[in-house]
Amino acid sequence: MSLASLARTHPRLVDWSIRLDRAPAAGWLALQATALAPTWLWMAARLRDGSDDPLGVLALAALAVLVWHSRRDLRASPRLGWLALAMIGTVAATLLRPMLPPLASGLLAVLALACALSAFMPRRVAMLPVAGLAVLALPLLSSLQFYAGYPLRVITAEASRWLLAPAFSVMREGTTLQVDGRMVIVDAPCSGVQMVWLGYFTACAVALWVGRGNRSFFARLPAVGLLVMAGNVVRNSALVAFEGAGRPLAPWAHDAFGLLVLAAVCACIARAMAPPRSRGAGQALTDHGDRHVLATA
Repeated sequence: MSLASLARTHPRLVDWSIRLDRAPAAGWLALQATALAPTWLWMAARLRDGSDDPLGVLALAALAVLVWHSRRDLRASPRLGWLALAMIGTVAATLLRPMLPPLASGLLAVLALACALSAFMPRRVAMLPVAGLAVLALPLLSSLQFYAGYPLRVITAEASRWLLAPAFSVMREGTTLQVDGRMVIVDAPCSGVQMVWLGYFTACAVALWVGRGNRSFFARLPAVGLLVMAGNVVRNSALVAFEGAGRPLAPWAHDAFGLLVLAAVCACIARAMAPPRSRGAGQALTDHGDRHVLATA
């Protein structure tokens, strides 16, 4: 049956279909978010009972700012591939929720939301940073600390041993350092898990802000990991050096030094994600998606 004959025989059906097709993108995104309500309730419960740090709220706020900033440019005709992935992810997160761990079903849910955002966002908005922010919105810091905290502490302790060896007599056993006979424990806060979260959050947020494309964003992710690891090793080595010298820092100085190193790491990550400065007089280098175009001023 042709559309014209369908319109003659069932005018209300055709009119309803047209109105549905012209529904604003914000409405579709709101429906997607509503369909994933069980995940949001679980995340809120995790934050309310104190079982995880509330940093995920910062990632959700960044996604909300992105949608608000792009509200006039949302696509009237979504990209069907991303929309189909969003639908599949939403159905999977809903049906598999009773069978999967909450964090796994939550991961499916936030990736489905990221696909929905990519379906309606203008093409200049890269999908990978959006997906990164969606994953960072999950309450996963306690899980990262449980599974990755100990290996990170061992790596940090070993790197600190190498850095301190020229100035001290240093031995390592597990996550414990013997510095000139003084025992210094590289404990859970020294694993750098929070620095990892904030480093990748900075990378995703800056990439979206400057319009970094998927390929160039992905190519810079290893540098983000190296900067975070280097910053954590430097912070831990300096603090262990004070402890080993018998001059431990006061708690406020300990925290201030950690924040200073964190700020330096995030600044370096932001600089790595930002587009390069202009090259030469009268020339400017601009980043368009995945390629750099040299434009004469």
